[in-house]
Amino acid sequence: MYNLGIYIFSFTLKLLGFFNPKIKRGIEGRKNTFKTLEETINTADKIIWFHCASLGEFEQGLPVFEVIRTQYPNHKIVLSFFSPSGYDIRKNTNVADVVIYLPLDTKANAKRYVEIVRPEFTVFVKYDIWPNLLLELQRQKRRSILISALFRPDQSYFKFYGGKRKSALLAFEHIFVQNENSKTLLNSIQFHSVTISGDTRFDRVANQLSQVNTLDFISEFKNDSTCIVIGSSWTEDEAVLIPYINANASKDLKFIIAPHEIKAHNIKAITSKLEVDFVLFSEKDHKPLTDKTVFIIDTIGILSKIYSYADIAYVGGAMGQTGLHNILEPAVFQVPIIIGKNHNKFPEAKAMIEKAGVISVADRKDLRTVLDSLTTSPQMRDALGKKNSEFIEKNKGAVVQITNYIRI
Repeated sequence: MYNLGIYIFSFTLKLLGFFNPKIKRGIEGRKNTFKTLEETINTADKIIWFHCASLGEFEQGLPVFEVIRTQYPNHKIVLSFFSPSGYDIRKNTNVADVVIYLPLDTKANAKRYVEIVRPEFTVFVKYDIWPNLLLELQRQKRRSILISALFRPDQSYFKFYGGKRKSALLAFEHIFVQNENSKTLLNSIQFHSVTISGDTRFDRVANQLSQVNTLDFISEFKNDSTCIVIGSSWTEDEAVLIPYINANASKDLKFIIAPHEIKAHNIKAITSKLEVDFVLFSEKDHKPLTDKTVFIIDTIGILSKIYSYADIAYVGGAMGQTGLHNILEPAVFQVPIIIGKNHNKFPEAKAMIEKAGVISVADRKDLRTVLDSLTTSPQMRDALGKKNSEFIEKNKGAVVQITNYIRI
């Protein structure tokens, strides 16, 4: 049934590719995978393979990848992505020698892939678990681990019908999980080579503090005002935020909006609702910044630095059903954080609401109450922000546990 499903999935992707440019890029990219591998790998190479579903998983695995890269300089690193959003942005990363799209998980593709790459060690990150590839690695006695894994009881691995996917988990040599519940679930299917290491994202965001986070154009825009950074927003987030922005334009507040979707039609949808002066990142060199109320970031790759300028952060995704984005990125900068109501699948959100400085809001009224309190009370902002940075510091350490385990 799984193998039949992969062929149906492949056919469906090809149909969707006619209408979705992102899916089409993935289809076209996968056509070159084996050619790229055959041109860049020879039989004398010693290979380590990293696999990530998309950009988020790459960022999660990056601190581990960087250590492995340093510890094994004589190995060639192959990095694979399933999604174009990861491949497009990180295809030139310096943690890998070869960056490719992962081929679809048919038995034939899995056999061909493993025979070409011959990885001495493989690291999968969090979610993207492909049974045929993992079982082929196991058949060829190739070592593999899963890091930053997070499991739920409703996943097929733990159901009577999840035999193939359960076999994929059992093919891992070791699994590093984020919490006790995930370990318990693995134990329930008789997988015991498991360590609770926590989330590597804590190490990843902590490293941000050692980098240069200065952005002169953001400094110019913010000046001495209280700045609210809205990161990775979706339509549902903007629906509750923009009315607040319009209603508070007369106050000494500045707003930075970094939407998840930066295509022109989405940027226009945001700007058409604003009743205040705004400037786009793409226009920043040609317009004054200090007299604007809203700065819209119609580019990617700088949000983590922008959070360092925030007095308050709103992280998007949880007002609708798309999924909460990374709340750890602003937390490391000692910033109080606001999120939407649909955060149940994100354990870090639950923990930080209970123990740190994250506040969940359900609607416009909730948002207005919280923002009015935070914008008028520097003491409240400082207290919540300090709790967030302390939470990050307390939960670091996953990378050390994982890299200490790896011996190649």
